[in-house]
Amino acid sequence: MVVARARQLTRRYGDVLALDRVDLDVHAGELVGLLGPNGAGKSTLLNLLVGLRRPTSGQVELFGGDPRLPANRRQVGVTPQETGLPGTLRVGEVVDFVSAHYPDPLPRAELLDRFGLTDLHRRQTGGLSGGQRRRLAVALAFVGRPRLVMLDEPTTGLDVEARRTLWDGIRHFHDEGGTVLLTSHYLEEVEALAHRVVVVGQGRVLADDTVTAIRAVVGIRRVSLVADDLPPLPGVVGTERADGRVHLLTNDADQLVRDLVRAEVPFRDLEVRPTSLEEAFLTITTPAGQPATA
Repeated sequence: MVVARARQLTRRYGDVLALDRVDLDVHAGELVGLLGPNGAGKSTLLNLLVGLRRPTSGQVELFGGDPRLPANRRQVGVTPQETGLPGTLRVGEVVDFVSAHYPDPLPRAELLDRFGLTDLHRRQTGGLSGGQRRRLAVALAFVGRPRLVMLDEPTTGLDVEARRTLWDGIRHFHDEGGTVLLTSHYLEEVEALAHRVVVVGQGRVLADDTVTAIRAVVGIRRVSLVADDLPPLPGVVGTERADGRVHLLTNDADQLVRDLVRAEVPFRDLEVRPTSLEEAFLTITTPAGQPATA
């Protein structure tokens, strides 16, 4: 079953083309990661899918109907990039207030425990740290037992421990049959959570597949070595120097190593491995003719 759908979806803000004829289906039970640089159109796409904005052209559906209808929107939980919380209310009071809008909300204690907020339930939201407020904002998306949750940069500003707590909460929801669509700049986060990755760039869908499949489509390998100087080498699509090592991205690792030997380049500690999602992401989103430097 398709729970959210976009067909030839286009959105303009004046002269700015934010989305350009995007097609996307999100099926029930999926956990989809939406990747793209700033300004790629990720947040715009989420806003259109939940009915907060109207498309310039094209169609968008939520649970088979108009996303602006309350009956459809009640089945969705959303955490936008920025969430305003009433600073004088306590965490528990905020949860109770949001819960009152739903016929069968998740119990407060269960929600707070799932997202590591139990010890903060008597704290005023105005006294929370930025990371604590973000955890609360994400937790609120799950209050109404939604069928679909859309999370826009859910772990921005969180430390490693808090981020993993949120990951566990998201996984728990998904394991129970929930559907998740999330955007993130943390590419390791998408690798850890998502089963499907949609890469957006310049307002278009550039790739839509599993993490493994995207790596395979890109076909890039990382050749890492220690060397003082390297001559120009054919087939290198990206170069990075870090911690005394040179990292070369190439479509043909075997040929690159042969070229290094033939050029009599002195090197040591050679490693060849598949790209990370980050390297694949950079390659996909780099305009033609420009090097994809990691």
